[in-house]
Amino acid sequence: MEINAAAPARVPHGAALYLAVIQFAFVTCWTVYVIFLPGLLETAGLPQRIAIYILMLDQLIFMIMDVVMGMAADRAGRVLGRIGPLILGATAFSCVAFLLIPHAVRWGAYAPAGAVALLLVWAVTSSALRAPPWVLLSKYAAAPGVPWMNALLLTGLAIGGAIAPYLGVVLRNVDPRLPFAACSIALLATTAGLIGVERLLARGPGPPARPAPAPALLVAGTRPFLVGCLLLALGFQVHFSLNSASQYLQFSRPQGLEYLMPVFWIGFNLAMFPGAALAKRHGTLPVIAGAALIGAAAVLESVLAPSLDVLLGAQLLAGGAWGCMLMASLAAALEFGRTGREGLALGLLFAVLALATLARMAAVAGQINRLPDLVPALNLAPFVLWCAGAAVFVALARAAQGAVRR
Repeated sequence: MEINAAAPARVPHGAALYLAVIQFAFVTCWTVYVIFLPGLLETAGLPQRIAIYILMLDQLIFMIMDVVMGMAADRAGRVLGRIGPLILGATAFSCVAFLLIPHAVRWGAYAPAGAVALLLVWAVTSSALRAPPWVLLSKYAAAPGVPWMNALLLTGLAIGGAIAPYLGVVLRNVDPRLPFAACSIALLATTAGLIGVERLLARGPGPPARPAPAPALLVAGTRPFLVGCLLLALGFQVHFSLNSASQYLQFSRPQGLEYLMPVFWIGFNLAMFPGAALAKRHGTLPVIAGAALIGAAAVLESVLAPSLDVLLGAQLLAGGAWGCMLMASLAAALEFGRTGREGLALGLLFAVLALATLARMAAVAGQINRLPDLVPALNLAPFVLWCAGAAVFVALARAAQGAVRR
């Protein structure tokens, strides 16, 4: 995708790192939530087996609220000129609900209804920490610097994903009230400074000149773009969440998974920054296509790996490829949404990511991943999905380049 090379490549690095900390806190909250949800449901008088369905409902809510919050961020940016209060206000409600979740079990006969209500409030309001922060920074980052900005932001997500296995071990026997309180207070405290960050950005040199509205070709390519992103996201979900652990268990004991699973996220974080440089130079769509092809080769190698060392290398490469795909997809979504609809475009992208997560959870709920006859198909699915996604983005990149030549 072509971008305005004449614009200064100014990126609010400090603000991006600050938002990365918020993303880390949000991912940590989600990890704590997933760890303790079955036990909390049981204590509240609900069966543990419905935990997976609660998590699926969360993803369905995310799908809706990501679009709603993206549109709200667009409106706040146009009408009020500020997005920070929107994010902070919704996050405050989210943190209060999150803080109260482990206490709902003490509400006697009202515990089941109270716990479910708090879970729903948390899922609805926490969507403010998905698309809107990207919209906020996109207002102050010149187009060539957007991939680098996304790489900084996603660092928080990558670190949060990397420590998730350790949290599962460390918090196993902890009273849930302590981590829920710590996470909610930390998230609210970090988000509270967001209004100040936005004010500092607004007092700076001023937002860069925005590029011209997206040409008709890009607008028409939005649906193929989202389809391609769904294929890539499904490939990630199947590979990391359904296949990786069983691949490691061929060469390691279960106790080693907490040290092996983060390798994917290490690759994710390391590759984003050179990927951002390539996206700045060659455009986002070619980078997504290239990363998808590299990732497809890596996940195939993970299936065929003859040793743990080879598997570790393949997982590292697969994580790096997914990091480049996600980073460049976020930047591309901003291009598709320019100008004035960046929030909607990002909201749709996050909704697609939530849909992929929902599909993976549905497979787990139906125990599809445990059917021996389907194991070979699941092993090959990420390779097929990432190859198909690469084909979509190759077509989009060629169409965009043809439009520029004309």
